[in-house]
Amino acid sequence: MSINLDQVRDRLKTLQSQTKKQDSFWKPTPGKHVIRIVPYKFNRDNPFIELLFHYNIGNKSYLSPQTFNRPDPIVNFAEKLKANANITGKKDDWKQGKNLEPKLRTFVPIVVRGKEDEGVKFWGFGKTVYQELLGLISDPEYGDISDIASGHDITIEFKSAEQAGKSFPQTTIRPKPAKTKLVDGSEQLKSLFDTQKNILEIYKEPTYEELETVLNAWLNGDTVGTSDGPDDEAETETVTDFASAKLAASKTKHESTPIKSATAVEDISTDLDKLFEN
Repeated sequence: MSINLDQVRDRLKTLQSQTKKQDSFWKPTPGKHVIRIVPYKFNRDNPFIELLFHYNIGNKSYLSPQTFNRPDPIVNFAEKLKANANITGKKDDWKQGKNLEPKLRTFVPIVVRGKEDEGVKFWGFGKTVYQELLGLISDPEYGDISDIASGHDITIEFKSAEQAGKSFPQTTIRPKPAKTKLVDGSEQLKSLFDTQKNILEIYKEPTYEELETVLNAWLNGDTVGTSDGPDDEAETETVTDFASAKLAASKTKHESTPIKSATAVEDISTDLDKLFEN
């Protein structure tokens, strides 16, 4: 019996596609990492990208059209379950309807310090990390930490549940006190933005009909389609260590090296304007 080469090629193509998708994302591993949030090429006003995903349809996850205020058959079904539960008093139906509702997952483009040659990646996180990062930006001592000329790097310390001595992982967010440039020159900046991906080309919105098929198959105990969402929605305990960062800032205030105006970046903000125009 000979091997079905078409199946082999299809499987190879799928695995290669999954590898490329994974290369577009960054997930902290146990230890300390220094990252820099960068402007999002496809929305200059806000680097944070809020997406809604269904996580409880079998073992797969799907981008919800509700992200874009469009009808979603799974959401419609969830609402019917909850409405019926309110009439019948069946708590299991209400709970199931709640579980089927899409969950928020936020992404932000970042550069990992020391690995700038790997380009811009997306860091995805849940509500807790998102709130902490927004709180950091709201702090007048930090402000727009993604500013390419005078932003702040962030130290991320990640501990597994075992290391943290808890039932869930722990993420500590500690902003660097000194303001720094994202890169030293215009060519580096151009390279980062030229290769930055549109996350909606990675996570594609399924049609209403496609999600209807997925829902019906799931209700019948079958699995249909390929997951196009994040691997998981795992949340972690998050700690924002502002105190340590501010203490370090007060001690190094007069020692910090001022931002240099390199000849290659006489006005790096102007370079960014041109990249967004393109």
